Parts: sequence; C-alpha cells; structure tokens
Amino acid sequence: MANLLTARDIGKHFGPRTLFTGVSMSVEDRERVALIGPNGAGKSTLLKMLAGLEHFDEGTITPRKGLRSAYVAQSDEFPAGSTLLSAVLDAVRAAPPAHMHDEHEFEMAAEMALYRVGFDDLSKPTSVLSGGQRKRLSICRALAREPDLLMLDEPTNHLDVEGIEWLEDTLKSGEFASIVITHDRLFLESCASRIIELSGAYPEGTFSVQGGLEEFLFRKDEFLQGQQRQQQALAGQVKDDLRWLARGAKARRTKSKSRIDASLARIDELAALKLRNAPPKAAAIDFASTDRRTQKLLVARGVSKALGGRTLFRDVDVILSPGTKLGLMGPNGSGKSTLIKVLTGELESDPPSEEAIAEAKSIEHELPRSAPKLGTVQRADKLRVVVFSQHRTELDPEMTLGETISPTDSVIYRDRQIHVATYAAMFLFSKDQLRSPIATLSGGERARVHLALLMLAPADVLVLDEPTNDLDIPTLEVLEESLEEFPGAVLLVTHDRAMLERLANRVLVLDGEGGAHYYADYLQYVSVQARLRQLAKTKPAAAAAQTQTTQTPQPAGGSAGSPKPAAAAAKKKLSFKEQKELDGMEANIAKAEGEVQRLEKAMNDPAVLADRRKLDEACKAMTAAQGEVARLYARWQELEG
Repeated sequence: MANLLTARDIGKHFGPRTLFTGVSMSVEDRERVALIGPNGAGKSTLLKMLAGLEHFDEGTITPRKGLRSAYVAQSDEFPAGSTLLSAVLDAVRAAPPAHMHDEHEFEMAAEMALYRVGFDDLSKPTSVLSGGQRKRLSICRALAREPDLLMLDEPTNHLDVEGIEWLEDTLKSGEFASIVITHDRLFLESCASRIIELSGAYPEGTFSVQGGLEEFLFRKDEFLQGQQRQQQALAGQVKDDLRWLARGAKARRTKSKSRIDASLARIDELAALKLRNAPPKAAAIDFASTDRRTQKLLVARGVSKALGGRTLFRDVDVILSPGTKLGLMGPNGSGKSTLIKVLTGELESDPPSEEAIAEAKSIEHELPRSAPKLGTVQRADKLRVVVFSQHRTELDPEMTLGETISPTDSVIYRDRQIHVATYAAMFLFSKDQLRSPIATLSGGERARVHLALLMLAPADVLVLDEPTNDLDIPTLEVLEESLEEFPGAVLLVTHDRAMLERLANRVLVLDGEGGAHYYADYLQYVSVQARLRQLAKTKPAAAAAQTQTTQTPQPAGGSAGSPKPAAAAAKKKLSFKEQKELDGMEANIAKAEGEVQRLEKAMNDPAVLADRRKLDEACKAMTAAQGEVARLYARWQELEG
C-alpha cells in the first residue's frame, strides 16, 4: 500500500516541559490506525500536527502530493443560525473535491452525505441537536469532503452504542484511511487495523502493532518484559563500570577515554531504561459508601417526561437497591439525562398515562403499602446521591487545580485530613500542576479532577453520566474495579460497551419513542438486538414470498406442456401437514409476538422488578419467546420457498 502521510522525529515542547520528542509514524492508504496513550501524553496535539493545525518544534511531516484530509475535533462547533444542510454545504464549499465544479454539485454532495449518515430533516437547526447528533454531523461534514485520510479525536465520547457501531461500519467500508484517538476497547478490537500507543515508556515515544487490542496488549507485554530484561543486564554492566571508574587516581590516568565514554553512555542508558520501565500509574479511584443497609434506596413508579411536545419516556419503573448496577441506554436524545434528573429530583415527573392508571388499579391488591404513588419517586431517608455529569460544568476553567480540589491546603477523605497535594497525587497530578488553571488541563485530566471531587462525598447511590469520556485505558480499568466493589447502587450511562458488559446486572433501554425496555444484562440486550435485526431482514422476505405466491397468475387449464412461472416451477410441493402449517403461520406468529409483548410488560411490573428471582425468570422467558418468533419467521420463509 502507498503511504499517505509520514512523520519523522516530531517533537513538541511547552516552555520547559517536553510533551514528546522523536516521534515517527506513517499511515498507508485505507489503513485504520488507532492512536492511544496515557492522558496528557499529547495525542490530540499530535493529531492536530498531522492535520496541519498545530505547529511542531522539530521533525518533518510529509503528506502525499494531493492528499485530501479531514479532521474532526473533540468539540463540535457550528455557525450560529446554521442548519444541517448549511453546515455540511459550507464544509464542501471550503474544500470541494476535484470532480465538483458548481453549487448544484456541492449541494448534491452535502445532501447525499446527510442522508447516508441518517439525517432526514435537512433544515433542522444545529442548535437543537443532541451531543451525539452533533458528533454525527461533524463526521458527516468531514465525509462530504471525500477525504483520503479522516482524522477523528475521541469521536465515541458523545455517540450512543448504535452511533459507535455506525462509525465502525463507516471506517471499515474501505473508502479511506483513518486515524482515530479512542480508548473504547471494543472499538479498538473490532475496528483498528493497527494500534499506535504514544507514551514515554518506549525508546522512540511510540509502540505500533498490526491488529486489534488483544494483539496489541500481547505484543506490548512482550516488549516491556524484554525491556525489563535489558535493564537487568545493563544494571550488571553498569555495576562493573562504577567499580572500574572508582579506582584510584593513578589508575584513572591510564584509562582509555573510549572506555570511560562507553561506561558513561551505559549509565545514561540505564537511567533512561529505569524511567521507561517505571510501573504505569493509574488514578486511585475508590468511591466511599455510607454502607446503608436500606433494601430500597430509590423507587420510581410510572415516571414520565415530555419536553418540547415530544414524549421522551412514559410510565417507567426504576428500583435501586444496594448492589444494583443499572445500565441506562438509548439513542442520543432519547431522554437518558432527563430520566436522571427526574430520579435525582431536579425535574418532576409528568402525570401517569391513563393506561398506567388502569393497570395500577388492577394490581393494587398485589403491591405493598409502601409502594410510591404513580408518577412519583420515593427516596430513602437522607439518601446521599453523588452525580458525575458528562458536561462537567461544575469545573470553573479559571480556577487552579488546587483551588478546585479544595479552597484550603487540605481535604477530608474517608474521615481523615490529608494535604491537597497528596490527594491530587492520587489522581496523577504533580505539585506543579496545582497552580495550573483548569482550562489548561486535557479532557482526561479534567475527568480525573471530577472523579477526585466526587470521591470526597460518601454515597448511597452513584449516578454516572458518561464517566468514561477522555479516560485512558488504565484509568478505565481502575474505575471499573471501584464500581464493581461499590456496595451501594450505581446508575450508569455510558457508551463504553466493555464497561456495560462487565458491570451492568440490569439494563434499561429507552427507545427514543416513549418506550422503555428492561434486559437482564448487556449481553442479553445484544442478543435481542441481533434477533430483531434478523427478524427485520426475514419478515420482508417472507412477506415478499407470500405476495409472490398470491399474485402470480396461474394457467386457466392449459395442457401439461403449458409454460409455468419459474417461481412456481421451483417451489416444492407441500405435504398436507406442511400446507396446514403454512396456512396457520400468520396466526401463530401473531400469537408469538403477542407473548413477547406480554412478557415485556411483565418485566416492567414493579412487583417483578422488586424480586430478583422473578426478574431473572421473566428475562429467560422473554429470550425464549423472542427465539420462538425468530424460529417461526424462518420456518415461514422455508415453507414459502
């Protein structure tokens, strides 16, 4: 493959601080490169340099002649008053592909890009878009320019799971090469054709491996073990060198200058190896719990919310108990953040629907007297809820790191007083950084500041709204461990599928159309979605086959040699039993789909949600019922074939 872009010995310095130096990398045509590394290593700065948006202090960057590249930043900004169409059209006008020559072609390219990404109302103002929709639009704006190389900085931060899967498919289409900064572990495994880590742990500042995350971690471990062995061998040589150099003055006069230089070079090399081989650090994340034993910390019954004339969710039940790890999922704009605000008391629920009121009357005798009224949220007495906001608006960019963590020189952590510098060091901040304004910190560093503040408050319930944004992989793993061990309840909104798979013991999915559906865990959700996609493919095929059968004209009574339609000729003759099965297939499918709807309703019953055993049984029954629907559709297609 031909090289699209080559960087050699790139370095960047901020005053006395060296961000990185001696970094070299290249990108080949249609290659999918993932750029990872510790927070603060300089990934975003390096990507901006490759995009021609940031100055570098040393080295060279050589793009292929005529290279068309597009860069998508972490933050998504659009002109005031812009619409979906105008935002993309402006991008095409600014850098039109060579084959486009007039305004009509520019507009056609913008419209096609928007439809391809999934937008339909092209006159929609950009100001009303959700975070995920803004990210999709930013990527669409870049794709409309038909780049050879697409550069994306943390694109998964604001995309929902469906959006991330769309992005993976787009990058794997093979139409262009890409460089993506991300720490989404499933994304790295399924999408990256090569992973490059930017880190001071490597002699040239980077480590590159062909393949996904699993292969990268295996090769990285091999390399670091080899580097450790190299340090041990060199340490023995340096020990001999120091003994030789320590001999008396007479001996020193006769020593070879070349041997002295070689000894000093080994000493310097050993010091560099020790620095590179220093154990990687991760933030000391450990949420404090109140150890409350209350069985039901928070109970929401039949809560609903409509905003701007649109119903976000309707008649949703939520029960949070100690040990609950509830994953909250749904498309961007489906109301996840709004539901959090209702649960935490920031917003009031709308009145329950008539259907919910009627159902509540029918099961009134089954509910305990302590059950909250419909459309209300019942919280345990003096419930302590700690909220991690995805927007991190609580951080004042003008304040210093030290002032943000504590207005004094100490904090109270787990009932003991410790110095603010010691506490900051737990989150990988140096003493010098205490005087740095929040505005100068990277996205990952700001996330660690937010976590540091949350850990100062003991909690019964942790509400985490996209906590993984900008965090590097070691910090993500420590965060997962802390949440796994947290004895209270956790409400987790995240696009990190690996975290959902590991932590969530229940998953609530908002469908974006007012509905809400429970799953036993993330893997069951994935399984159900796969079945639904298969059904969506199977159902039209079966329906088409049925239409063909009923609409194909039959001969009125021709001879045995009369021509017959090909479809009819190929169609196998059904036995009496098979024909009877086919005749009743639509009714059986309707019955099976009705059973799925009944079980889904049962899973949302407060009495079932409150009983772990009943919920597990309901989930198993739902899986079996959905499997039966899939089987019936497949059988219908087989009989019609």
